[in-house]
Parts: sequence; C-alpha cells; structure tokens
Amino acid sequence: MKEFSYDIIVVGAGPAGSSAAFTAAKLGHRVALLEKEETVAQTVRTSGVTWMDSISEFEIPEHCYNPIKNYGFCSPGNEVIISSDVPRAAVLDVRRTYRWLADKALKQEAVLYTNTSVTSAKRDSNGITLHTLSNKEEVLFHGKIVIDASGFQTVVAKSLGLVTQWKRFGAGAEYEFEVENADANTWWLMVGQDYSPAGYAWIFPLGGNIVRVGVGVGKPESTEDPNERLKQIIDKKLGPIAKLGKMKLIEFHYGLIPNDGLSRKTVYDNLILVGDSAGQANPLVLEGIRYAIRYGRIAGETAANALLKGDLTEKSLMPYEENWKKAIQSKINSASKVQARWLTLSDQEWDRELDVIKELSMDEFLDFIKADFSLGSIVKMAVSHPKLAVRQLFNIVRGATGR
Repeated sequence: MKEFSYDIIVVGAGPAGSSAAFTAAKLGHRVALLEKEETVAQTVRTSGVTWMDSISEFEIPEHCYNPIKNYGFCSPGNEVIISSDVPRAAVLDVRRTYRWLADKALKQEAVLYTNTSVTSAKRDSNGITLHTLSNKEEVLFHGKIVIDASGFQTVVAKSLGLVTQWKRFGAGAEYEFEVENADANTWWLMVGQDYSPAGYAWIFPLGGNIVRVGVGVGKPESTEDPNERLKQIIDKKLGPIAKLGKMKLIEFHYGLIPNDGLSRKTVYDNLILVGDSAGQANPLVLEGIRYAIRYGRIAGETAANALLKGDLTEKSLMPYEENWKKAIQSKINSASKVQARWLTLSDQEWDRELDVIKELSMDEFLDFIKADFSLGSIVKMAVSHPKLAVRQLFNIVRGATGR
C-alpha cells in the first residue's frame, strides 16, 4: 500500500480547500490537496453568486465572472428591480473560478491528488492518517494537520466521530441553459409558493446567452423535491422565465448547503473545518463562496503558524475559529432569524414584502441580501422605512445580536 506524509493535508479542492492549500504552501509547508473527482469542479454544486467587493478582495480574474447591475425580485403579485450604475454583484463561472483557485495552490507547490476519496480517518501519534481510495488504489496519507474542506459531507470530522449530519440545509437544483433572450446584467430571485414552498427560485446570467435557472428548498421545512419543482416552473414558464424564450439545456447542477447556523466547533487537535464543513454560509440566499475563500486562507495561515510553533493542539488552532466567528457570527444569526420569518410568508405577505424592498437604497438592499447586518445599518433602515417588515427586521436583528 502506498503511503505519503505531509505537513498539512487539505481534503476537498473547492474554494475553501484550494484557498487553504494556497496559503499554507505559500508559507513554506508541504501540502497535499485531495479531490474526490477526476478533475477540480468536475461537478458543479452551486450557482456561484458573489459580490464585486469580494471579486476585488480575492483578485478573481475577469474571465471567471459575469458582473450584475440589476437585481430583480418577483412574487406572485408583485415585482421590483433595483439598479445600480456600476456592478455590485457577480455570478461566477464556477469551474473557471475553482480551477483558478486550485492552480494558485499548485503554483505554490501544493500537490493535487485527484480521484482520491477519503474512506476513513484515524488519529495517530503524529497527527491524523487518512485512508483513501486514490485512482482505485488504497493509499494512506499522514498529516500533522488536516483541513476538512470536504463540503456538506464533512468526511474527515465525521469519520473521527466529531460531527453528525447537518439537520437543516438547503437543497438546490439548477439547469444551465443557452436561451433566446438573456439579460446579462440582471438576476432574478422568485419567491412564493409556486416557485418554492420553503425557499426561492432564481435566474442568474453568466454572460452572453447563458443563464442558470434553479430552485432551492429548505430542509426539513419542506419535503418538496427541488428538481421536480424546477421542472414545473420551467414547463409553466412562470414569471421572468417566460421572457427567456427558447431554452437549450447545457447541463444540470444539484447541491446541498448547510443552513444550521453556527452550530459546530471548527477546530480540534490537528484538525480545522472550513467552508461548508464549518457551516460558513449566508442563510438568506445560501451563498458562501466569499466566506470559503476568505476563511480558507485564514485556516491555511493558522495551520502554518501552528506548525512553526510546534503546537498543533485545539488551543493553538483556536485563533482561526475566533477570527471567523467574530467577523460573521452575529450576522449569520441575524440572517437565520430573518430567514425563519421568510419561510412562514404567504404569497400575499411576499407581495407586501416586495413593497418594502422597493423603498431600499442600493446600499441598504445589498447589506440586507448579503446578510451584512450591523445594528447601525438596521437602525437607519428602521427609521427611514417605517413599514412593518423593516421594523420587524430591526427587532429580529437586535434580538439576534443581543443588544
């Protein structure tokens, strides 16, 4: 049986894993990056929504994204479009972006093992040993530190008995189409019972005549199959879908994303959890790529620093958890409470909710949809927009932040 030893082993070559591998390798450590599929991003499991400030922060190249200026919301009886002069959001070409991130890690001499699945994990005197099936062969990987960036399944931490399956999550089904009439500058979020009984539907343009049309459903709140609901809304050409004209299928995407709040510990002796493994996602629109890249880099840096100190204990790795929770814990908790309210809205209540959204400025809207809540911004919104929904939002966020 083949065996390999590394300072740091990263499991999963998504945005969190590749970012962690990049940073750790750049800091001079021997890093292995394990990917279960034959190529990075062979399967697409996310729509790739992010924000232009994140594009700038991570220096994502232009060929990896389509910028968005107009943000459409549609309910059964209402519609609103909020526009900006310059793009404030973006839809990523997921494959290009993930492969760009992995290439950055490889340029720092991280070693990528594709077609390599972790079958079990065990602690040993030097760290953690991963039993894998790599290109149909059994291979052992020994790591002083393991970064579990394996996504929803959290394969390493679960194998070690440290976590259980997520109880609340979003299930999303999506078709990528070439369409007759695409507006490359405008996305659509569609809400109400016809679109999704516990979630929303979307149209996200990738540029040119390519769009992604999908449905997300909250579990366990709904037993609805998002794939079946997606087929229904496309067959009926509901709302903005009707404007797309002829639609030629390119491929199908399906993914799961945790929506259980920040319920997990994310550091243990010799182990860090990051990205979906850690539950680092915005509950309102279930996007987390920006968190995955940012905290993937911090996870890699934390692991590298721990190795330099010769202390791989949970205490030594704790600055990573303290960093990311300080930055986003209150925001995610607030967004979770807003989402819980949204899940109870009737179609008529959604129609009224869109009336409130119409009154928001671009900055207020983006803060809201990004779950970038601060008490100051919510106070301003509550004062400026005295309608019920925003005042409820203020009360929700104030309660979530404990102020």
